Amino acid sequence: MTPSSALSPMDRPPQRRSTRGKWTSLALAVVVNLLFVGVLVFSMSWQNREPEAVTAELYAPPPPPAPAPRVHAPAPQPMQPPPPEPAPPKPVAKAPPAVEKPAVPDADIALKAKREAEKRQQELAQQEAKRQEELRKQDEARKQDEARKQDEARRQEEIRRQDEARKQDELRKQQAAQQAEQKRQAELKERQQKQIEAMRAQAAKEEQLRRQAEREQTMRAQAEREANMRAQAERESRMRAQAEQEARMRAEHAAAGAARSRAEADWINRIRSRIRNNINLPADMSGNPEAVFDVVQLPTGEIIDVKLRKSSGVPAYDNAVQRAILKSSPLPKPPQADMFERSLELRFRPLDQ
Repeated sequence: MTPSSALSPMDRPPQRRSTRGKWTSLALAVVVNLLFVGVLVFSMSWQNREPEAVTAELYAPPPPPAPAPRVHAPAPQPMQPPPPEPAPPKPVAKAPPAVEKPAVPDADIALKAKREAEKRQQELAQQEAKRQEELRKQDEARKQDEARKQDEARRQEEIRRQDEARKQDELRKQQAAQQAEQKRQAELKERQQKQIEAMRAQAAKEEQLRRQAEREQTMRAQAEREANMRAQAERESRMRAQAEQEARMRAEHAAAGAARSRAEADWINRIRSRIRNNINLPADMSGNPEAVFDVVQLPTGEIIDVKLRKSSGVPAYDNAVQRAILKSSPLPKPPQADMFERSLELRFRPLDQ
């Protein structure tokens, strides 16, 4: 793409336009202005004429008549007819003879004709200027359209060249891909042939190994069966001995557990007995409600905390039991140290022995 084609229509240097329409418009404007100046000068010279003097004969000497005032015409206004000239003052003794007035209608008609001519000239000048502007716009639009068409043609040519280059590049890539695919297929076929040969050799080797493994497996199975039979006999013998031992141990544990349970129950009964001996029952106590307390103790039997878990419904009885528990500290110790429990749950009824 050339540097000239890269420029847009707005960036190109402006071209010289035709000056024929400009000179025509300028000549019309000069003619119209000259006509306007001529009309203005004629109007001023016609309105500034001096009024004629008026004389009169009197029978008696009248007082000297006052001089007629000099009336100046107002300044002319463009595009408007001049106002009529005021009449001169009347004399005192005798009316002056009639004075012939200027031919105003003829001047108005001439002024009107000049103004209409001037207006037509202005309209013609405007129409010509409008036509020249329209021609200028059409010429500019035509040039812009031609520039757009040239840009579009260059752009289409560039697109065509790019598309052709892209197709050639794709064709080269396609040919290279085909060659690479052919090479890959040949290499793949060669590898597959080698793999088939290797698989055949591997299959023969595996068949040989399988037969050898079957022979070895048969021998191992026979040995395992014999070993399993011997192991089964030994396991049965051990299981019988273990069952007998477990039975003896369960019997011993049951006896020990029963003895431990009896010892724990005896220890709890001794604690409850000591506490019951310290309970002072309320005088109005009726029924046999149950109160449950959580007691926390040290290994020495000293009580460090007492909490009422379940009330008997009689606050006086609950308080009496709580005081008896605190009064019974330290509590009796268990017969064995491993039987000690830090937290005890103690239940009390008024009628318990």
